[in-house]
Amino acid sequence: MDNFAKRLLQLREHKGISNQVIADLLNVQIRVVQRYIKGETTPPLEKAVILADYFNVSLDYLVGRSNDPTRH
Repeated sequence: MDNFAKRLLQLREHKGISNQVIADLLNVQIRVVQRYIKGETTPPLEKAVILADYFNVSLDYLVGRSNDPTRH
């Protein structure tokens, strides 16, 4: 599992939401989110920004470039 997939799964579980909630947020089908979480694909930048905003973390944290989730 790549860094993005791992972080997305952790954030989703920490927030206690389903894949469907993320799919609705991103306006994609649930199977797309499942592929993100399995590490089969990554979202385009505009979707990653939406996720970072939703989870209130930096993009660097979301993609594994930083272990500090806070936004700077």
